[in-house]
Amino acid sequence: METTLSAGSDRIALMHTLVRIVEAGSLSAAALQLGTTQPTVSRRLQQLERTLGLRLLQRSTHGMKLTVDGERCYAHAKSLVHEWEAMEADLRGVQDVPRGQLRVLVPHAFGQDQLMAPLLDYMRRYPEVQVEWLLHDRRADFIAEGIDCAIQVGQVLDPAAIALRLAEVPRIVVAAPPLVAQHPPATAAQDLADWPWMALNTFYQREVCLTHAQHGMQRFAIQPRLSTDSLYALRSAALAGLGVGIASAWMVQDDLRAGRLQHLVPGWEAAPLPVSLVYPQAAFYPARLRCFLDAMRAAMPGLTGMRAATRGSARR
Repeated sequence: METTLSAGSDRIALMHTLVRIVEAGSLSAAALQLGTTQPTVSRRLQQLERTLGLRLLQRSTHGMKLTVDGERCYAHAKSLVHEWEAMEADLRGVQDVPRGQLRVLVPHAFGQDQLMAPLLDYMRRYPEVQVEWLLHDRRADFIAEGIDCAIQVGQVLDPAAIALRLAEVPRIVVAAPPLVAQHPPATAAQDLADWPWMALNTFYQREVCLTHAQHGMQRFAIQPRLSTDSLYALRSAALAGLGVGIASAWMVQDDLRAGRLQHLVPGWEAAPLPVSLVYPQAAFYPARLRCFLDAMRAAMPGLTGMRAATRGSARR
């Protein structure tokens, strides 16, 4: 039988056990990481459920998953465990080495392409960190989902989060050469008003606005043949010659070099998209998160198809 703990330390131990179960994926894996037995881990989970009066995990022959209450409890438990570990490290003077699990939410296209190189470099530098790399084109709910930080393309609207602007994504007008050949040469933005268009409805739907450093801004309405929320779908349709589209420069650079797409009206761009690291405010940030922020801050402006942010740094 495991030793009975005092009320205060027992609650921390129970929360730590829940975090380990969720991040390890099973009771047996959590027991191995905690240096104890599976029955002990099971008893701690049951004790936590009894203490809270809630069912936290649903288990079956197919595996386990958190209940709705379990998701909330896990998010709070992770935060409490981090705070406890920070206090111990500070009081004992322990070297703050990056370790443990880091959950990062990233845009689907960007996260499986441009961001992979700095991610892998970070993981090679800090072998004791395990990263959960979540590919979703949505805003992060840091507490409910237990997410440590997010990389967000576009404006950050969460007033409670810290947003560190790292770089920006130039957006240019592209089309397939066969489509370009069907129209008179375009030298200014307004020349494209009558071309067939596609829309990336996350950022533009019925109107195009392009800016030139010397000639100012031009706007015109469009009736898109295709509207999509996927950069990949927009690129595929552009390659097929369906219409003109505004694309992130990093995504189409290989197509431009190979001649599969053509950059129209060079010098005219849509408003660049800011790229920010977003994370919740906290009294303490673990080393794994601080080092990740530093790694991305250093790498982001130098990624192909990106450029340094022109304004803004951090918002609290």
